[in-house]
Amino acid sequence: MAAAASTSMAATAVFASRFPLSSTIKATPARCSSLPYLPPRLSPTAFSSSLKFTEPKRSSLLPVKASSSEESGAVDSSELLTDLKEKWDALDNKSTVLIYGGGAIVAVWLSSIIVGAINSVPLLPKIMELVGLGYTGWFVYRYLLFKSSRKELVEDLEQLKKKIAGTE
Repeated sequence: MAAAASTSMAATAVFASRFPLSSTIKATPARCSSLPYLPPRLSPTAFSSSLKFTEPKRSSLLPVKASSSEESGAVDSSELLTDLKEKWDALDNKSTVLIYGGGAIVAVWLSSIIVGAINSVPLLPKIMELVGLGYTGWFVYRYLLFKSSRKELVEDLEQLKKKIAGTE
C-alpha cells in the first residue's frame, strides 16, 4: 500500500508542471521529468479561419438510381454445384482431366520457383523488366495502334479459337 502511494505521489510530481492543480496555486516545475515538453495544442478555430473547404458542384448528367433485387448478379451456390456435377458426370475420361489439372498445378508451382530463382540474381530482374517493356511496346505498335492491325489480331485470335475447339 505504501509503495502504491509513493508511486502515485511521484507521478503527481512529474505531471505537476503540465497540469496545475488550481488556477490560484502554481506548481513548481519538476526538474527530472522524463517526458519531453510539448507545445500547446492549437484550437480548431485557428485552422477553420485559414482553410476554407467548399463542396464541389456535381453535375447531374448521369442520374444513378439504386434498387434492390434478388437477381442482381448473385450466383446461387446450389445451382452452380448441380451444374458442375452434371458436367463431371458427362465426362468420359475423368482420369485425364485429373492428370491435366494436377499437371497445371505442378506447372504453376515450378514456374513460381523459377521466377523466385531469377528474382534472386542481382541484375537479372531489371533486365527482364526491360525485355517485358520492350515486348509490350512492340505488341502495342504491331497490333493495337492501327485499325488494320487490330483487325488482323482479331482474325488471328479467331483462327486460334477454331484450332483449339477443333472446328477447323
